[in-house]
Amino acid sequence: MSKDGGGLWVRVKTARKRTPQSTRWLQRQLNDPYVKRAKADGFRSRAAYKLIELDERFGFLKGKKRVLDLGLAPGGWSQVVRRQAPKAAIVGIDLLPVDPIDGVVILQMDFMDDAAPDRLIAELGGAPDLVLSDMAANTVGHPQTDALRTLGLVEAALAFAIEVLEPGGAFVSKVFAGGADSELVAEMKRNFATVKHAKPPASRKGSVEWFVVAQGFKGRRPVVGADAD
Repeated sequence: MSKDGGGLWVRVKTARKRTPQSTRWLQRQLNDPYVKRAKADGFRSRAAYKLIELDERFGFLKGKKRVLDLGLAPGGWSQVVRRQAPKAAIVGIDLLPVDPIDGVVILQMDFMDDAAPDRLIAELGGAPDLVLSDMAANTVGHPQTDALRTLGLVEAALAFAIEVLEPGGAFVSKVFAGGADSELVAEMKRNFATVKHAKPPASRKGSVEWFVVAQGFKGRRPVVGADAD
């Protein structure tokens, strides 16, 4: 170990079966203050602080009653919601298995499964007033392809949010490459009173991730030409 900026910097040696990339990741984890803070605070991942910092800036968790957490593994965001809105019903979904979280219904299934939307709403017991999405596609190492794959998940999450949110609700999602593309932002602005991009301090400087916070859902627009009831 060596001192770095007055603290102790843990230097990890490359083991025989460990790649240089995994060594760098391990060294970064061991020296990340957010990782250490998450362990001390009982959060499952440093990602919890991204949501905390976004909420401190935009205040979308206060008073929420029904929350959906898309791509919840390992569960840090749902933990934050549980603490900030203890009376809220929370349902999360992820392809990966997630250890139980007190007060959170966890579905292990693909959000893109046709059955997922109805299952989420059924488990939640009503329309959500907040939809969170930390979903990201598995990377293939090609930046443009990775960005497009994740963009597809963001578009699907937004379409779902517009379909199920209560009026006045909010949508918070991870996006990449500096934010959502222009068409996606335009769709959000048509459906929400405010749309903001942010990169919270807990998001690593070298990461391409940003977050979009859309608040004040205007409600589903009537279909033009639809017959009146």
